[in-house]
Amino acid sequence: MKKLNLPNKLSLMRLCLVPVIMLVAFFVPSELWILRNALVAALFLGTAITDAIDGKIARKHNLITDFGKFIDPLADKFLVIFSMLMLLYLPEFWAIRPYYLWVFAIVVMRELAVTALRLVISKSGVVLAADILGKIKTVMQMVFIMTALLEPILYYVVNLIVPLPTEVNMFLAEYPILTLATMACALVFTVLSGINYFKKCSAYIDPEK
Repeated sequence: MKKLNLPNKLSLMRLCLVPVIMLVAFFVPSELWILRNALVAALFLGTAITDAIDGKIARKHNLITDFGKFIDPLADKFLVIFSMLMLLYLPEFWAIRPYYLWVFAIVVMRELAVTALRLVISKSGVVLAADILGKIKTVMQMVFIMTALLEPILYYVVNLIVPLPTEVNMFLAEYPILTLATMACALVFTVLSGINYFKKCSAYIDPEK
């Protein structure tokens, strides 16, 4: 196997950090939920930053490879899907679980469909790299995950400084505004980018073959 260049190493590192994020989320006691969410958010942000860094390095130093085009979006998918799965088990996120389950299902189906599409068109010698909509989709999904982790901490800090009325706290617990807003944006770009990929690759999909 050829020696990996730096962008590809960063993508592999991002892939390897996914289990670390999951371990922190599941093994830090619920009583320390602020510490847990802060640690997970910091690890997630640091891991997500490598996505921007590896792309810039690859373009600047002409290190773009077919392996990089494959491993970079794959690492993003693992990071986003497993992090979204993690959110299902965080107690402070249970209030919006009924809405979130639909979003999570759509995200997983989109990623599986695009991955299958990549495999199909690869037989034609074509490597499907992420386009602008795909990149925006990934950024919005990451912003949503960060917001979901940090919004409860934000409300906790606000209540320490200026205690909010009980009714307001109950409403925000049931309808975390920032989380719901970023979740909606992530859903929109997930669907739009998926449709865009299939439109771009329609020429490579022959239902008669």
